[in-house]
Amino acid sequence: MAENETSHEVATHIKNQELVIERRRQIVDGAVKLFIKKGYHKTTTRELAKETKMSIGSLYEYVSSKEDVLYLVCIAIHAEVEHGIKEALARPTVGKAALAEVIREFFLVCNRMSDHVLLMYQVTHFLPKKWQEKVLEAELRITQLFIDAMKELRHLGKLPALSNDRINLAGHNISVIGHTWAFRRWYFAHNFTIEQYIEQQTDFIMRFLEE
Repeated sequence: MAENETSHEVATHIKNQELVIERRRQIVDGAVKLFIKKGYHKTTTRELAKETKMSIGSLYEYVSSKEDVLYLVCIAIHAEVEHGIKEALARPTVGKAALAEVIREFFLVCNRMSDHVLLMYQVTHFLPKKWQEKVLEAELRITQLFIDAMKELRHLGKLPALSNDRINLAGHNISVIGHTWAFRRWYFAHNFTIEQYIEQQTDFIMRFLEE
């Protein structure tokens, strides 16, 4: 899973930053599996150490608590999503097709990481307040990518002269609709393919922007 520079906020006595990044990625990957399978509260530190093939002592060299691990998980999930969106933004597409490509990539990431997205929403409130705020900032940063893309299209004349409020609302709608695939996959996955979902929801978003 992707690494994010904000992970330096979690204290460690290890000076080798490359090693810290590698071990924390290992911890995050193991934690995601356990948190999804057993739940955050039922997962023990001993189980986490075993899953990551580390001793408990070694584990505590890279994190101080289970809350540290949870924060790293949330930030890593956001980093993965943000990476996918930025890759889509860098592709040589123009006009509305560029926005549709960004929406598509975001929805595909939400599909691929549906367990992770659901986990993040279930457990974020267990974090200390300062880290809850960091996670919400990461969420808003992703939404801002959509907002900036739409403002650029407006500037180029590819979208109507929409108000900033309408574009802001559309950006948050894109985020929510992508996450909804994860929240209600128990229904959507039995009634739509991800491609059908992307096509119909993208059409819905584009119509909202054209009104």
